Amino acid sequence: MVVSTAGAAVNGTKRSPREVAEALRARIRAGQLRPGDRMPTQARLAEEFGVERGTVRRALRTLQEERLLVNVTKGSPATVADDAPAALAPPAASPQPTMVALASRVTEAFRSPHVRIDALCLTAVSLTLAFGEPLRLIHEGRLGPDRVTVRVLLPSRDIDLAFPTPVADGSDERLHSRWLSQRNAQGQVLRHNLRNLRRTHGIDVDITFRALPFTPPVKLYLLNGSEALFAYYMITRQEEQFDDHEPLEMYDTLGTRSMLFPFDQDAGGRRDGSFVEQSQLWFDAIWNTISRELTLAGGL
Repeated sequence: MVVSTAGAAVNGTKRSPREVAEALRARIRAGQLRPGDRMPTQARLAEEFGVERGTVRRALRTLQEERLLVNVTKGSPATVADDAPAALAPPAASPQPTMVALASRVTEAFRSPHVRIDALCLTAVSLTLAFGEPLRLIHEGRLGPDRVTVRVLLPSRDIDLAFPTPVADGSDERLHSRWLSQRNAQGQVLRHNLRNLRRTHGIDVDITFRALPFTPPVKLYLLNGSEALFAYYMITRQEEQFDDHEPLEMYDTLGTRSMLFPFDQDAGGRRDGSFVEQSQLWFDAIWNTISRELTLAGGL
């Protein structure tokens, strides 16, 4: 059957593809559109929302990518997917490797008009990689936040890192130099990619880095003030070759494989809400007290 949307008019207010998608997503979540139901025609949706059909098509494609709709074409109306309720379910409580969990959650965070992401990590490798998908979707016109604010806490170059570090007593300048080059390079790429959104799409972007006086034993990502992703840096003993020198035994971590534990303030109950709130307070406290300005090239 075709489900009527009568009574849901928007008084002629023109909507963006994101806003149209949000409105239709809300109807699916509320059960107004159920699995197997046919959507109204694109022409009917365009008239309801006061937009062009192209705007409707982009909104429907977004919902198709989220596995909420099937059969999105220019012809017959799309259909609500059979597994739409599962696609709308909150993130699984079980931990997942950083590069499995982080990219999808960052992409979801970019559906907000004001994206706010705070991160505490060792090099920002995982964070930079996780931004790849939402940036691609922005360039394709499938996402379009108005503002992006990113704050990143990274270790200062002046400290003796707890890891990576040689197994033998003492420090090794090669390890520190490699880590520093990676920290600076990843941060510069992240900053360049985000700032480029201002030039290409007119998005208000603010990205700031500050230096930690310690090596973080954990990584923490806070998304839009409502979600926290937390992981332990698991230290392993590794061997690495530097140029023509003897192999170096060291303690290091593979950050992209760290298991991220998700905490969702909106869907996880009081326990998750408290964790998100306290994590945000902790991050803000470090940001505003013991951290210092970080310059990615030749600075701290």
